[in-house]
Amino acid sequence: MSFLQPVGPVIDLGVNIDHIATVRNARGTVYPDPLRAALLAEQAGADLITLHLREDRRHIKDADVLAMRPQLATRMNLETAVTQEMIDFACQVRPQDVCLVPERREEVTTEGGLDVIRYFKEVEMAVKQLKGEGIRVSLFIDADEAQIAAAQQTGATVIELHTGRYAEAEGAEALHELERIKLGVAAGVKHGLVVNAGHGLHYTNVQPVAAIRDIAELNIGHAIVAHALFAGWENAVREMKAIMVAARLGVSLGAQ
Repeated sequence: MSFLQPVGPVIDLGVNIDHIATVRNARGTVYPDPLRAALLAEQAGADLITLHLREDRRHIKDADVLAMRPQLATRMNLETAVTQEMIDFACQVRPQDVCLVPERREEVTTEGGLDVIRYFKEVEMAVKQLKGEGIRVSLFIDADEAQIAAAQQTGATVIELHTGRYAEAEGAEALHELERIKLGVAAGVKHGLVVNAGHGLHYTNVQPVAAIRDIAELNIGHAIVAHALFAGWENAVREMKAIMVAARLGVSLGAQ
């Protein structure tokens, strides 16, 4: 057995394909095709495909989601804002997973976790509607125990911890943020939730997060798309998955 092909699940990699669509939309062409990227990512070892249908459709389009849903061999993790339009669309598509995220049109990327406490009723209603269609619901939140407890109370069974502050920090601050993530993971497990994580992770900062035993899945996009410019798409996916698995198994491995 190789650590690259372990027996049983170790840690899942969700490949976010949003920025494949960003490149396509920059010129208004039909290429590069997000669907092709998703299928190739699966072949290279992705355990699921993540995509964010934003309200302004800045990258992924409705047609991308509809085309992709029946063709994926793994799982679709559809990220959406907590709006009735998005929840209704997700119920129409019925992906395996929906991750509810905060969204502001002026932001470049998602800047923080969903405030479940402040928007509890809206989130609870969205979770109920999605679960009614047999969709597993995740909430993208900060590693804060009060938010984690509120997430469990909405009926969601999964949380994804926002790792952006860790990814942007250096030195002692990075260690502090990593400890916050570890405490958040422990709190999620205590509340009976599946714990995922993501945002800002790349080939040289992912190892300490991937090594946290109770994290089930990491969702990573921009770093993989960027590395693919030099290494090739499938190689970039394979390298990220290998680094994650090695970190979980305690094997030292860097980007190739």
